[in-house]
Amino acid sequence: MSRTTQGLLVGLVLGLALAFGNFAQMLIVALLAIIGLVVGKVLDGDIDLSDYFSGRGQRR
Repeated sequence: MSRTTQGLLVGLVLGLALAFGNFAQMLIVALLAIIGLVVGKVLDGDIDLSDYFSGRGQRR
């Protein structure tokens, strides 16, 4: 799926959230969409979080 299509789908979902709810509900939908995007990128391997979860950089 291209980035244009993904942007279109996110815009449609946010538009529907705003049409059937209020602005705060639309912001919640946008936040959940961003979280889903980050999780998808991590699962695809586009974002590497191993530096944050490895024990090599611990402070003493």
